[in-house]
Amino acid sequence: MKIKAAVVKEKGAPYEISEIELAEVGQTDVLVKIVASGLCRSDYGERNGNSIEFPNVLGHEGSGIVERVGDAVTSVEPGDHVILSYAYCGECRHCTDGHPSSCEKWFTVNNIGKNPRGEYVLHTDGGEAVNNFFNQSSFATYSLTDESNVVKVSKEIDLRLLGPLGCGLGTGSGAVLRVLNPSVGEGIAIFGTGAVGFAAVMAAKIAGCYPIVAIDINDQRLEKAQELGASHILNSSQANPQDFIMELTDGKGLDYVIDSTGVPPVMTQALHSLANSGTFVPLAVTKKEFEVNTFFDLVFGNKKVRGVLIGDTIAKYHLPNLIDFYQRGEFPFDQFVKYYDFEDINQAEADSLSGEVIKAVVVMDKAYQPPS
Repeated sequence: MKIKAAVVKEKGAPYEISEIELAEVGQTDVLVKIVASGLCRSDYGERNGNSIEFPNVLGHEGSGIVERVGDAVTSVEPGDHVILSYAYCGECRHCTDGHPSSCEKWFTVNNIGKNPRGEYVLHTDGGEAVNNFFNQSSFATYSLTDESNVVKVSKEIDLRLLGPLGCGLGTGSGAVLRVLNPSVGEGIAIFGTGAVGFAAVMAAKIAGCYPIVAIDINDQRLEKAQELGASHILNSSQANPQDFIMELTDGKGLDYVIDSTGVPPVMTQALHSLANSGTFVPLAVTKKEFEVNTFFDLVFGNKKVRGVLIGDTIAKYHLPNLIDFYQRGEFPFDQFVKYYDFEDINQAEADSLSGEVIKAVVVMDKAYQPPS
C-alpha cells in the first residue's frame, strides 16, 4: 500500500513528506494507522547519522489504531488502540528473564533498518529500499510493525498524547521505578529537565523520594519541574550543582543521580554528587565520553554506574501503569506536550532542540477525534 512518510534522504537532511510503498502484512505483523508520534532526541541523532542507513523513515514513539493483523498475532485485533515501543526477539535469556531491552538481538531488530525477518518493509516508488527504525518508523501515516512492538491501551485516553510513553517518558520513569526502585525517603537528583528528566521527577515523587533535586539552565523548565514534584531546583549556570547537593545533604551526597544531558562536565558533576553506595544513571543519547577514575569515583564508596535502555521495562506492563498514574493525576505529562501537524515535523524538531518545547508530537491523522 502507498503511505505518506517523513523520509530522511541523507545524513543531516531535513524530513521530506513523501509517498512510499509499505509491504504486505506478514504472519506476525501488525498494521497500525498512526494517529500521532512523539519526537525524541534519538530521532535527531539518527537523522544525523548515529546508526541507521539512509534513506530512512524515523519515529519510535508512535500511537495509533490497529487495522490488520497477521495470522499468528494473538494480543491485538483490528480496532484496538496501541502504543508502539521497541522490538525484541522474545526468545533469548534476557527476554525470557523479563529484560527485553537487553535482548541479544536488540540491534538486529531495531537498528539495521529491516524487520525481525530481515526484510525491508519500506520502498520508494522506484523500488529503492528505505530503512525503518525501531521496527515501527512512526513518522508515517501507517506502520507495519511486529507484535512485540505493540502495547494495547484503553480507548478512553487521547491517542495523540500516548506515543511519548513508548520511549522518552518510559525511559525516565522506568529508570526510577524499575531500575533504581528507591525506598521512601531516599534522595535523587535529575540533571536535565527535558521530557526524560520530567518523567524521572514525576516517578521519583510517586516513589516517595526526598529530596528530589532538578538541575537545568532553563528557569522555566525548573519551575515546571517544581510543579511536577521536585522539592529543590537549581540553575546550574548560576551555582555549582555538586556544591549545592553536598550542602543540602550535609556533605553526604544523594542516593541516586540521573543525567539526561549527555554533557561530559555535567555528567562528572552528577557522578560526584553521589552518596556512598549510590547509583548514577546516564540516560542521554550521546557519542560523547566522560572520564571516570574507577577507584576514587566508584570503588571508594561502593558507588555504581548503571546503563539503562528504555527504562529496562516490559513495555506492555509499564506503559499501562503510567497511564493509570496519569489518570490519577500523578504523572501529568500532558502539561508539557505540544501538537504539530505532520507537515510541520521539521519545525517541531527545531522547537524541541531549542528548548522552546519539551515534548513535541506530530499528528498524522487529523480526522482522529479524542474521547470527550
